[in-house]
Amino acid sequence: MLNWKKKGLLFNPCEDQNRPSWRWNYAQGQNVLIFDSFVRVYFSCREKPNEQGQTISRIAYVDLDREDLTKVIKVSDHPVVELGGIGEFDEFGTYPFSVVRHGDKIYGYYGGVTRCESVPFNVAIGCVISENDGQSFKKIGRGPVVSYSIEEPFVVCSPKVRIYDGKWYLFYSAGRKWVSVDNGRPEIYYKLRMATSKDGIHWDKLNKDIIANKLGEDEAQACGDVIYKNGMYHMFFCYRKCLDFRKNANNSYRIGYAVSRDLIHWTRKDEECGINVSKVEGDWDSEMIAYPNVFELDGKVYMLYLGNEVGKYGFGLAELEGDLI
Repeated sequence: MLNWKKKGLLFNPCEDQNRPSWRWNYAQGQNVLIFDSFVRVYFSCREKPNEQGQTISRIAYVDLDREDLTKVIKVSDHPVVELGGIGEFDEFGTYPFSVVRHGDKIYGYYGGVTRCESVPFNVAIGCVISENDGQSFKKIGRGPVVSYSIEEPFVVCSPKVRIYDGKWYLFYSAGRKWVSVDNGRPEIYYKLRMATSKDGIHWDKLNKDIIANKLGEDEAQACGDVIYKNGMYHMFFCYRKCLDFRKNANNSYRIGYAVSRDLIHWTRKDEECGINVSKVEGDWDSEMIAYPNVFELDGKVYMLYLGNEVGKYGFGLAELEGDLI
């Protein structure tokens, strides 16, 4: 049984009264990049909704003091990835974001959002590269590197990229089905999947679900973050029911856990995950916990995660007591 000690809400984007309109609220899909004196956390924020209630997500970052991760030392004053042009796959949003160092460059992967008519959106995965220590990223092209296909007909999203023994691994979610809702917008459920690559650009899909269901066929799974420790691959991810999860805390996001020796065959062990929603009513994470990002820093293992309303008011930090075994 793992045991995570919560450190509290780390960054709330709504606290800054002078924040720009493009970074109005939400801090979702957080992913760390470690530097010598600070830890950079990329996240997706949202601009003020328009008159139709629509919004656009953009990628920003916050720098934390490496010696004290609860101390914010900088917040980006510009989006690090440009939106796509008219008709392009990422015209209406970049969400979420995963980064990995490769040589002297930083590769970033994100979900590009397209608005639709019968459903709210579609998503494919794009790639960008930074040559200035992650201050900004340039697209490798105008289209996605991983998109929907015969086996995965829509919503290919939530990328997490890792490199092990020179091989690139992409863990992502693929939409399984849109479900109609009476007098409301359709909801989707998706499953965790994987692809591999030799160069981080051309990907071969495994084309199979890699995590078993716990809540039934309509369970939604997202953001599979993998860390290698003590001879085992450890995946932390989030899952929920397909319907009635936005206001019903019992159906909303929880963090799951699985282990593997080969990155293909995973054994789900949610009962050993060691972190859950707060039992204190009204806490920032009392209704849901989601989008885990697990990383090792100076001999310790940490987790960044979202709380209520899927990160509308930011993300928090937890520290693992003990080790991953």
